Amino acid sequence: MPTNEMNKGSSSRRAARRSQRRERQELRASRREKRIAAKKADIQERRQKIRKRLIPIWLRLILVALFCFGALIAGLMFGYGVIGEGEPADALDKSTWQHIIDIVTKQK
Repeated sequence: MPTNEMNKGSSSRRAARRSQRRERQELRASRREKRIAAKKADIQERRQKIRKRLIPIWLRLILVALFCFGALIAGLMFGYGVIGEGEPADALDKSTWQHIIDIVTKQK
């Protein structure tokens, strides 16, 4: 009789292990399905998030060029008027630049 009782105990342990194993497999499968569903939702969300630019790229490039040119002019006027103690509007005169070119290219 002892072997019969041992078989009953071991078979119930085996059955418990099998059921635990099945539960773990089901849990893994459900987690896997959730991850796959989340990835699919993320992909769909990315596709829907395609946004139209408010300012087109070509216009941005033109604006950047204009801002750079404006900063150059402002810097010239600030340097000539404030630092150089001249009249800021004179920095834009052609005669001022001709005088600077003559000084730089002066022949000895």
